[in-house]
Amino acid sequence: MRKLFLLEDDLSLISGLTFAFKKQGFALDTARTLAEAEALWSDRKYDLLVLDVSLPDGSGFDFCQKVRRTSNVPILFLTASDEEMNIIMGLDMGGDDYLTKPFKLGVLLSRVNALLRRANASSAGEPVLESGSITVRLLQGQAYKNGILLELTGAEYKLLCFFMQHPNAVLSKEQILDALWDCDGDYIDSSALTVYIRRLRMKIEDDPGKPQMLLTVRGMGYKWNG
Repeated sequence: MRKLFLLEDDLSLISGLTFAFKKQGFALDTARTLAEAEALWSDRKYDLLVLDVSLPDGSGFDFCQKVRRTSNVPILFLTASDEEMNIIMGLDMGGDDYLTKPFKLGVLLSRVNALLRRANASSAGEPVLESGSITVRLLQGQAYKNGILLELTGAEYKLLCFFMQHPNAVLSKEQILDALWDCDGDYIDSSALTVYIRRLRMKIEDDPGKPQMLLTVRGMGYKWNG
């Protein structure tokens, strides 16, 4: 049985999530403060952590930093704010995903299961990125949609991996260009990036004209809806 840890101070949310997680077959420990969380974490026997950002005695970010000193356990943040800085801060500190309150329970369970699948693949020695219908097998250097191999160029593949490694984070063009720098032996500028993204959408989106995975955030950059 998978064991989850929930750090959350809202009693009504704790009650609802406890019922939902146990109904899905998970074992669950909960804490309402950083002090309680640190006491429970001492044995580190958890498969995934769900951390609220705002707590009575600190922040879920603080606990994440403590955990990351000794463990690579998947971490999902719950936050009442969708501000870019909070999202980037959580991911940079070692978080794997985030969800903005209020959220749908089905979405949370889907994110939890996806993180657990990724952790399983990694521990089995096969690094895999997985999001919705898209799967990337890093050792093979291949990407699939609904199990069907995608024919991607080197730049498209690297772009896809970069987005999937930063789910739900708004990435500026400068950040993306740094990741793609000289990947095909040529300088890539902002105009070329627009072309790459359009071509990638043609291959991964069901309706490239109305993308659901690779989103444009006007005035800021792009976001992978993971």
